[in-house]
Amino acid sequence: MKIKLALLFGLLTISMILTGCEPLLVFDTKGPQAATISNVIWISIITMAVVVITVIVLLINMLVKYRASKQPEDYEPPHIEGNPIVEGIIVGIPVLIVAFLSVVSVMSTYQVEAIPEGYEDQEPLVIYASSSDWKWHFAYPEQDIETVNYVFIPTHRPVEFRLYSHSTISSFWVPQLAGQKYAMADMVNKLNVVADVPAEMVGRNSNFNGEGFAENTFNVTSLEPEEFDSWVEDIHATADPITEEEFTKLLEPGHLGQMTFTGTHLDFSPAPEGENGGHNHGSSETDHDSAEHEDTDTESEHDQH
Repeated sequence: MKIKLALLFGLLTISMILTGCEPLLVFDTKGPQAATISNVIWISIITMAVVVITVIVLLINMLVKYRASKQPEDYEPPHIEGNPIVEGIIVGIPVLIVAFLSVVSVMSTYQVEAIPEGYEDQEPLVIYASSSDWKWHFAYPEQDIETVNYVFIPTHRPVEFRLYSHSTISSFWVPQLAGQKYAMADMVNKLNVVADVPAEMVGRNSNFNGEGFAENTFNVTSLEPEEFDSWVEDIHATADPITEEEFTKLLEPGHLGQMTFTGTHLDFSPAPEGENGGHNHGSSETDHDSAEHEDTDTESEHDQH
């Protein structure tokens, strides 16, 4: 009786706790990429639950059906040869499960990396999202504005975040829009997202990068296109321009609140892409200029001799 009361009390306690929990952000999706990721998570959970439940049922059946009995001490169980059917099932089912989850993972990866279906013909809004210790900078080249620790995006339009870091490696993650992607110092990674409803969301750095990691968060707000355009106009009417000196101060380690500027830091501190890329090894034109420079040096040395 006491055991039954204890189990009942435990179930009631768990139920009360769970009723007060908010839904997990990865399941409260606001865009097609996040919806794809959410579906993959559910598929994985259901698949694993079927496997676990099946194994537990078989284990209980084995313990009950083949439990030890009162046999004589000299009793020897009969020798049983291997069963090809059972062995095929034991090996084949795990192989099928792994193959199924692999196909789902590969297909979903291509889906979340590309511009969502139905938006391929639209010009994406490009936003440079760069991290520093421990804050996020969002530069809008098209709108000629910049924000710190918050970003506004229009709904029903593809947005291309171009990610990089001014210091340590960070990870850009907005669970309700897409999966995480790294922001590094010498290259630009691209993340395509679409918000299909107006919403307020939270993003963060999901890669540990020092003592300020826990508060390395930012707010994401998706607006109807007309509201987004009005927001841009308000910034140009009220915000101060960003300067190189101001931006240098922003890069110093520490936490800041939300800030807004006209102009972008890309004018004096471009992103590491194209000719400014950290992995750029030069073009044929650059090589030609270098060769001409070497020839000039050689001729000068020859004249001196």
